[in-house]
Amino acid sequence: MIVLIAPEEDVPSEIEILHQLFNAGLQYYHLRKPFKDLKQHKEYLNKIKPEYYNRVIIHHHHELINSYNLKGIHFQEQKRKDTIDNPTRYFKDLNMFGKTISSSFHDPEELNSCYFEFDYHLLSPVFNSISKKGYEGRGFNVNHINKTIVGMGGVTAENLSKFNTLGYKGIGVLGGVWGAEKPVEAFKKIDETFYLVQKTENND
Repeated sequence: MIVLIAPEEDVPSEIEILHQLFNAGLQYYHLRKPFKDLKQHKEYLNKIKPEYYNRVIIHHHHELINSYNLKGIHFQEQKRKDTIDNPTRYFKDLNMFGKTISSSFHDPEELNSCYFEFDYHLLSPVFNSISKKGYEGRGFNVNHINKTIVGMGGVTAENLSKFNTLGYKGIGVLGGVWGAEKPVEAFKKIDETFYLVQKTENND
């Protein structure tokens, strides 16, 4: 699986590019806009074609899952720590039937010991971040963890086999796409290479 994280700050022609990415096969778009309030989130979602809502996972304002047919919700690390001890109360007013629940982690052992069953987990930084300068990768090996883990940090088409070797079931991209001169072409290259690596190494 390939997860694309939204750029924190809007980029020129972002929605147009996003539609092109969906057309190119993007299935997991993590809408992470920490500086947008609820109203601005709605304005952003209203610009996306409704047929693509079921590929959007929202990081903030989880209540939007009730009014948009989104794919799921995501917990940032601190939000998870603040709420997941009493998940029944948190999910009580959210329409989560058939939706995904995921979370961010920065320590593989904390991820391994987390009792809550997330559909998948984002773990970072695996390699030096492209979008966050000075955010150095730690090369986490997760082969010993029997959970679906998506590796983030420094993802490029050239190092995808390393993620596979380290035990990741998917990759999370931000700077490798949004920071590229041609984001859609960059995504296509990562997408094609990822599935080629998966097919080749799984057949070995």
